[in-house]
Amino acid sequence: MTVRTRVAVVGAGMAAARLARQTLVQLPPEAIDVTLYGHEPHAPYNRALLAGVLDGRYAPEALALPTGGATVRTGTEVVAVDTGARTLRTDLGESVRYDALVLATGANPVLPPIRGLHATDGHGSNGRELKEGVHAFRTLADCVRLAEAARDARRAVVVGGGVLGVSAARSLAALGLPVEVVHQAPHLMERHLDDEAGATVRRALEGMGAAVYTGNRARAVEGDTAVTGVRLANGHVLDCDLVVLTCGVRPRTGLARAAGIEVRRGIVVDDTLATSAPGVYAIGDCTEHRGAVHGLTGPGWAQADVLAARLSGTDPDATYTGVHGVARLTAGALEVAAFGEVADTDGDALRLADGTRGAYGSYKKLVMRGDRLVGAILVGDLAAVGELTRTYERGEPLPSRPLDLFSPLEGAVL
Repeated sequence: MTVRTRVAVVGAGMAAARLARQTLVQLPPEAIDVTLYGHEPHAPYNRALLAGVLDGRYAPEALALPTGGATVRTGTEVVAVDTGARTLRTDLGESVRYDALVLATGANPVLPPIRGLHATDGHGSNGRELKEGVHAFRTLADCVRLAEAARDARRAVVVGGGVLGVSAARSLAALGLPVEVVHQAPHLMERHLDDEAGATVRRALEGMGAAVYTGNRARAVEGDTAVTGVRLANGHVLDCDLVVLTCGVRPRTGLARAAGIEVRRGIVVDDTLATSAPGVYAIGDCTEHRGAVHGLTGPGWAQADVLAARLSGTDPDATYTGVHGVARLTAGALEVAAFGEVADTDGDALRLADGTRGAYGSYKKLVMRGDRLVGAILVGDLAAVGELTRTYERGEPLPSRPLDLFSPLEGAVL
């Protein structure tokens, strides 16, 4: 009688769903049992499309991801792991044995140190409830609550102007809600864009009706029991009754740390995706591989594919040596893609801009070192993103006319 390999996956996000599907498609059901434990009440869904739920472009169920027939335990949190006994314990009091454990615990939203953020004493503790009108924007439940609140809101302030903040601001503006974005960095999406690209994104948001305050920091949330405004570091108060926090994420590592598994910024994994504990692996936003923490879909899915090949036995020697994640944003007419080195301090740059394309113009930039592409930014026109990413990932020489990578050729060389 064949004994089924028991694979327990802690987490039911995008990386977990990908791992389950890729593993089960390669093995008969009698060979392996894959169970996903998700603390959220929803089955795995595409987190990248949350803004579309917020503005009504998608129904929540449209975000569902396939899991290949895996068992999915929603609303079930794993609270402890015994790596020696190879057991996990759930918040329901169950003790479950596993043969292989995969930590896909994802990341938590970062709550900034803003006074008055919480309903209790306003000292910014992550353990207390957010004040009425203050919303994180990370999960589908967050999104549904925010959409309900936006229907009755007068004005909104989005704190944080990264990919998620820009996406949230665009969606709220599409609902007809006056929106203001407060961002501490000099320009929007500074982790992925240069200042010119950030300015293009800013014009797009402003064209949609949003106001943008870069180089500003939110100091306090005003209001006793409910939000009445956001006070900036310069003393100016933005009147609002809705605050959306989009200040980045931090790997969710508490379970691993409590189990004695090595954690630095994320759960440390090697090229086989193994952690420091035998039989325990990790993938996705919770991981740290070769010192890097990504927080992007591409690396998480690549890790899932490698681990699926190893667990299924189809390629037991498969390794993950890292991939180049692409930051993508599609928010209505505003489209952005960026990867690699976007600063041109140690290379040559080719920039093209077209103020007439679309409603807000477009901006393109290639960063080159010798005859190799080391980074790129595309804002407003993503027609060339496939060819550019292939050239970058394969390390292929650039054509003699790098302009040929842009299709169609438009704009003015800056």
